[in-house]
Amino acid sequence: MLPASTVPESPVPRPPVTVSLVTASLQAMDLTTLRAVLAELRPLLLPSRFEKAQQSDGQTLQLGFRSLVGRHWLELSWQAEAPRLLAIAPPPRAGDGSTLAQQVQHGLSGLALVGLHQEGMERVVELQFATRPGDPVCRRLVLELMGRHSNLFVLDRQGRVTGAGRQVREQQSRLRPIGSGDAYLPPPPARGQPPRAGESYADWRRRLSLVPVALGRALREAYQGISPALALQLAGDQPPLAADLLARPVDQLAELEWQLLHRRWQCWLAVLASEAFALSPGQATAYRCWQEAPDAAAAAQQQQDPAGIQPWAAIPPLNESPAIQSQVSQPPAPQTLEINAFLEGYYRQLLDGRRLQQRSLTLCLRLQQALTKEQAQCRQQQERLDQVEGSPALQGQADALLCLPDPSRDQVAEAQALYRRARKLRRSVAAITPRIEAHQQRIEQLEASLTYLDQLLLQAADGDQAPSQQDPGLGSGPLLAQLEELELDSQSLLAPRLGNRRQRRSGSAPPASGQVRPLELELASGLRVQVGRNHRQNAWISLQQARRGDLWFHAQECPGSHVVLKTSLAPGGEGDLQAAADLAAHFSRARGNRRVPVVMVATDQLQRIAGAGPGTVRHRGGEVLWADPQRAASLMIELADRADRPSPSECPAQAAPGQVNPMQVNPIQAAAPPKGEGLPSLGPASKP
Repeated sequence: MLPASTVPESPVPRPPVTVSLVTASLQAMDLTTLRAVLAELRPLLLPSRFEKAQQSDGQTLQLGFRSLVGRHWLELSWQAEAPRLLAIAPPPRAGDGSTLAQQVQHGLSGLALVGLHQEGMERVVELQFATRPGDPVCRRLVLELMGRHSNLFVLDRQGRVTGAGRQVREQQSRLRPIGSGDAYLPPPPARGQPPRAGESYADWRRRLSLVPVALGRALREAYQGISPALALQLAGDQPPLAADLLARPVDQLAELEWQLLHRRWQCWLAVLASEAFALSPGQATAYRCWQEAPDAAAAAQQQQDPAGIQPWAAIPPLNESPAIQSQVSQPPAPQTLEINAFLEGYYRQLLDGRRLQQRSLTLCLRLQQALTKEQAQCRQQQERLDQVEGSPALQGQADALLCLPDPSRDQVAEAQALYRRARKLRRSVAAITPRIEAHQQRIEQLEASLTYLDQLLLQAADGDQAPSQQDPGLGSGPLLAQLEELELDSQSLLAPRLGNRRQRRSGSAPPASGQVRPLELELASGLRVQVGRNHRQNAWISLQQARRGDLWFHAQECPGSHVVLKTSLAPGGEGDLQAAADLAAHFSRARGNRRVPVVMVATDQLQRIAGAGPGTVRHRGGEVLWADPQRAASLMIELADRADRPSPSECPAQAAPGQVNPMQVNPIQAAAPPKGEGLPSLGPASKP
């Protein structure tokens, strides 16, 4: 039998392990991608009636439209790192009360979207609105997708700015300051010449060879609309070869390399002219919205095999190439939202990962600062408590003064002062001891919060929530939701003077049930295991949802998650107990150890500590199991693999319209192994 203990408990504080997330570089929406998106949107949205405007964040505006086939949403973002315009799934209602959203809602109410215009090689899109199709345009939304200079403007009938994503002051731009009430002026044109399909090969090569600079720089300076991603695609989209080709000076390129580059150039211009865009995975880039002609691809393959290269005279002239002629002459394919859907998932995944990294770093710094402050205050109170040990010495000095044969008045006064100091020190024990206990409880809570944050970052770094082919937008969304819940859970620790006094005193009132999302797993025997990933989830599964017969697991004297095995539904075997103990060790700060002692207690032996934070309990009795965190990691990997590769009977290949794929609702729960399968090499429990 173990004595009563308090969990979480960490007698020797250790600094948390900080994991840095490495997010992939974001491929910006260039001219080619923008035209591909608009080519898909025009047949769907023109015309359509404006219905709703909301601002999801400070740099993103979401617009709802109603067409003949249903309701559609557009996302217009002037975010510096990811400016974009694309169709999105119906978003949650948020931000409809912002100033910009109210201006757009008031200005566009009752109007119809009649035009999506993009002129030349500029990344500027103009959304035109009229009372009805065929009437003069009375309102315009202008979205400028130009990196850190991106912006959104709301224009009236006269072309004056009535609203803007951000005001551009004179100190910010001397060339083009613009704000509310000013007449809208388009941005200055980009450097270079607009590409022309009729330009001859000799003129094209001569223009690129005027200055002996690298090929990539020559493309961007000589022509408009050439982004770094497009330059890689024109160079062949083979990571080592394309990067090497773009880095070489133009005077060092061979004749065949010039010819192949010009052939891809003509294919790209043909796709722009015919709007025959097609999504394909890139190799040097994340994606491509255009495809090479078959003869250009064959020539590129021959370039890698010099023995098979045919003379240039044997290749048809550029203007007579059958592939290019077919791309120019054939009508566009039936429009779908394939490119828009891919870009929505692509941006959501990467932007969620970056937000996860930034917000987790901010939360980690705040928790560490609060922990350092709390430890300093605890040491200060402990130093005051240590002074109480000197009270007998003070009282002895006072007794010695009064025991003198003939003490003077000053000696009597000094003795009385010593008595008062000794009594004050003894009285301070009753006041200092609760303070030290409160500081220690907050230190334990902060260390546990840092442990939960470390677990979240490790999960993101390991790629446990990697997107699958069926749902490219899954990404960091679940991790971001966990971080938001952890931020909400840490508010009482970071701002203890805020909130309801009764709730602070009890420290056990959880948020709404929809906000408590503990991790739930189903073992091979069919028993469920609940894992708390923050303080309120721990309190919810250990004190509110626990039933008589359930078993509670926690790493001994180490911050970590509460794990509850639902043995109230059915008896658990040795493998189930060992699996729950391994999970408790895995979701603790001791996850890097080979063997971790884990306390197993019946949930009816848990007691809430009055005045302590949520998730802090004490227990009596129990049993200690030795757990292996690596076994739990293997179990988690196995469940994730099952979620990524569902069987045909468990998940249909394609759900019917309006139906929800069960494997996409909760991939962890859906990945539970079926009954009859055993756990991966879980031995019997052993006592220390």
